Amino acid sequence: MAQSLNKTVSLQTTGVSYMTAAGGKVGKFLLGDKALEFYPDSNVERYIQIPWNTIIQIGANVSGKKVSRHFEVYTDSGKFLFASKDSGKILKIARDAIGNDKVVRFPTLLQKIGQLFAKKEKN
Repeated sequence: MAQSLNKTVSLQTTGVSYMTAAGGKVGKFLLGDKALEFYPDSNVERYIQIPWNTIIQIGANVSGKKVSRHFEVYTDSGKFLFASKDSGKILKIARDAIGNDKVVRFPTLLQKIGQLFAKKEKN
């Protein structure tokens, strides 16, 4: 039986975990006082629990004020890729839990291409 690490829940929302090669698993996110948790709808026993104190970095692509649906979580045991319509809310809660310096903006594809052209112009 799946047992949550959290005593209180700040946000419950739906989303996708991209941890399998066959595609994403749709499920529920629970963000609380102790961890970010994901429970797949197909089998809640295949849950992912990431305690806040193990997160090295969490971030998403940001273009202007629009936050991408996809976000990445880096821990000492690996990288986790998720997507949610509420990714902005998830990152805001993560900022409160782990600190502002560990929540980052990843550049979008267009921003990366722009950086490449800027480097070529300097040379």
